[in-house]
Amino acid sequence: MTRRRSSDTSTEGREERPEQEVSAGGVVVRDGAVMVIVPTRRGANGQRVLGLPKGHVDPGETAEQAATREVREEAGIDADLVEKLGDVRYFYQRKGKRILKRVSFYLFDYRGGDPEDHDDEVEEARWMALDEAGRALTYAGEREMVERAKSAVGRDR
Repeated sequence: MTRRRSSDTSTEGREERPEQEVSAGGVVVRDGAVMVIVPTRRGANGQRVLGLPKGHVDPGETAEQAATREVREEAGIDADLVEKLGDVRYFYQRKGKRILKRVSFYLFDYRGGDPEDHDDEVEEARWMALDEAGRALTYAGEREMVERAKSAVGRDR
């Protein structure tokens, strides 16, 4: 009788694990409003996207540092990190491969800067009422992060 060893590396009959990506983003609040962006990249359906500033965590960078950098680059503003709001996880396809993406979102207080000073990955950066953003953002996970930000701001102020 032959026994299979637990170190058998055969992939027959097993589903491959998806590649994973890690990003971070910010929910920047000021006077009952949140900073939103319209990226130049369209959604999977070809439509414009209304979202929150976010992007990849670079090598050697923490998620908090990446979120702060992305807020500066994509929204043109400076903000102070307050707390982590949570993670959004989803799958997408790239070149026929399934990718698991995790985006850690952080609450920020606006400090300064001008939304017109955003980078070229963004068509528009602007302030939107928190209540409106909670309904208008394209993706459910980002709408949830705005709702969490509303709760956090409400309890702290």
